[in-house]
Amino acid sequence: MAVGKNPGTHHVVPNAEGGWDVRRGGAARSSGHFDTKQDAVQRAREISRNADTELKIHNRDGRIAQSDSHGNDPRNIKG
Repeated sequence: MAVGKNPGTHHVVPNAEGGWDVRRGGAARSSGHFDTKQDAVQRAREISRNADTELKIHNRDGRIAQSDSHGNDPRNIKG
């Protein structure tokens, strides 16, 4: 499964051999492997907050199901 090449993102993606991986955009290796999606998302949020990156959470089919911004937000929102 191809993961986006933007190094300003982290992704939670399904692993072909089972479980879930946390990967930085464009990285060949994962930052962590987890048995459950919930555990992977929890760790990915910690990593993404610390790195000020966007977090993309994928479904089992590879589509992005959810996206979280932890800094580096491209929109300029007043208020």
